Amino acid sequence: MAAPAERGGAVGGPADEGLPGEDERWLQEQVQRSLERLLPRLEQRFSGAVDEVEWLAYLERFERHFPRLFRRLYALYGRHYDFFFHLESILASATEMWIARPSELKALDAMRAVDPTWYQSNRMVGAMCYVDLFAGDLAGLRERIPYLTEMGITYLHLMPVFESPEGDNDGGYAVSSYRNVDARLGDMDELAQLATELRHHGISLTLDFVFNHTSDEHAWAEAALAGDRRYQAYYRMYPDRSMPDQYERTMPEVFTEDHPGAFTYRTGIKKWVWTTFHTYQWDLNYANPEVFNRMLEEMLFLANQGVEILRLDAVAFVWKRLGTNSQNLPEAHWVIQAFNALVKIAAPAMVFKSEAIVHPDQVREYIGIDECPLSYNPQLMALLWEALATRDVRVLLSAMQRRFAVPEGCAWVNYVRCHDDIGWAFADDDVIAAGFDPDPHRKFLTRFFVGEHEGSYARGAPFQEDPVSGQARVSGTCASLAGVELALDTQDDVELELAIRRILLIHGVIITAGGIPLIYLGDEIATLNDYGYDSQPEKVGDSRWLHRGAFDWSRAEQRRDTDQVPGRVYQGLLRLLQVRGQNQAFSRGETEFVDSGNRHVLGFLRTNDSATVFVLANFSEHQQRLEARRLRQMGMRKTMVDLFAGRTIVATQELLIEPYQLMILSRSA
Repeated sequence: MAAPAERGGAVGGPADEGLPGEDERWLQEQVQRSLERLLPRLEQRFSGAVDEVEWLAYLERFERHFPRLFRRLYALYGRHYDFFFHLESILASATEMWIARPSELKALDAMRAVDPTWYQSNRMVGAMCYVDLFAGDLAGLRERIPYLTEMGITYLHLMPVFESPEGDNDGGYAVSSYRNVDARLGDMDELAQLATELRHHGISLTLDFVFNHTSDEHAWAEAALAGDRRYQAYYRMYPDRSMPDQYERTMPEVFTEDHPGAFTYRTGIKKWVWTTFHTYQWDLNYANPEVFNRMLEEMLFLANQGVEILRLDAVAFVWKRLGTNSQNLPEAHWVIQAFNALVKIAAPAMVFKSEAIVHPDQVREYIGIDECPLSYNPQLMALLWEALATRDVRVLLSAMQRRFAVPEGCAWVNYVRCHDDIGWAFADDDVIAAGFDPDPHRKFLTRFFVGEHEGSYARGAPFQEDPVSGQARVSGTCASLAGVELALDTQDDVELELAIRRILLIHGVIITAGGIPLIYLGDEIATLNDYGYDSQPEKVGDSRWLHRGAFDWSRAEQRRDTDQVPGRVYQGLLRLLQVRGQNQAFSRGETEFVDSGNRHVLGFLRTNDSATVFVLANFSEHQQRLEARRLRQMGMRKTMVDLFAGRTIVATQELLIEPYQLMILSRSA
């Protein structure tokens, strides 16, 4: 069943737009013919492994998702002479992994089919941590589950737990094996047991899937280094600099301090290997359908361990094409969409979350019910800090009005900080609209948060500073960047109060704005920078370890003492989470960002069929006033209830908002 020559093999796009009628009819015919040929072969091979009712349910999902799967795989691999061999192999892999799926997880699949957008619930609250830094190992983490349930956590993201090389491993993002856990943390059986116990406590396990590259110590890479041509084809390798030079003409460097360009020479095989990020991270060759199939098996293996949310790492870089910057290409979307269809067939309880630190418009392109229903929101993160530094919400408001909306059934994962640095990943046009010059503005933000700008309250450190442009990103814990560290050192109680308010303000926004709030564990107890990281050779020069210190359990013991900083922050966050969990406006609702009439105050409405709240956030250390008539325009009454403060407010002429105050306003009954 070869396509007519003029069709060229690759058809379709991210939305199947622009196909001529004849080609669309031809493609629909191929979908149906392929299904009719493949189903009997799969039934003959696999149907006897499960009971008939279970098999029929599997077939129903298979037939429902096969058309879009076929379109994506044909668009990617239709030019291969053995396309249908690979198609059948991919379907066989998915079916084998489904048969191996534990019965408790198949029950979860059925439960999630009834509530497919479960992640949009107002009871979804995320936390993230490194296993070793938070609890020592997987066994220790199981003992800390009560701490998570006390906070109301329902989503736990563990930073990379897989086997990776000693020394240079990019914090675990250079994976040597997707099926083995780092021995210092435990083993895969313990990870599966942890996933089960978390699930029994209402917590969904999230793991990273580093699918753009492997470590050069992965078994595939080692076979390639030994000269195996099959495994060399799993990566992108070139015998001389001819092709690498052509690619690099249109590609920006990512980690300039690690190596120039995107290729690394390996003397043992006398080849240049594509290494976008670090020399020891080899980019996989997704133009090879066998690579797609092998990575599908790794993905479904993790699903069968109980992973419910899979964070897809570095999605923008998955596909390469000469003459482009090899980022955000249509084929990158097709790869993810094909994986999505297969997961919907074989492990439908699991959903994807994208990680794309690119232009905000491109971040949104990965969000879709058939691609990544969840996505990090790096723009909101960066602009929360920008608004704190400038005391001006205009850039934040403009960006959220343009880009916060996501497709139906999807949700942002909102955070104020993560394991990584803070990069100024916002759009220049939003900055210009607010009257700022983008490049100097980014430099100002970096200087402010590393404490070099006059009047700064922050203590952070630059990350990957470019000596030519002067641009840099910023490292530091939330508390140190918000001013707690400086206030404690100077014993300034007024500044300490303001610093705590800043922490609660920005967390309040991510908790109420719509999506899943994600807390980096340690921020809830106002953990300060760890300056001891530089004494460890493998961490020297990487300022991100400033905010990756070991979790301070003695500090956590102060979380109930509101006379102490950890207790003041912790109890404030619990109150915010309580408001979120008890108000339906934060469940599957819409968010509308509005102009409050005051450039220091961010305003947005959260609405669903049964409830509406109006959130106001003062990003200034000074009291602010809002006209009461503007509030009335937003549907508020003269008498309102601030759900966070727990008090009734009467605003006849104006509403007064205290420094760094967050108000969650509901109509008075």
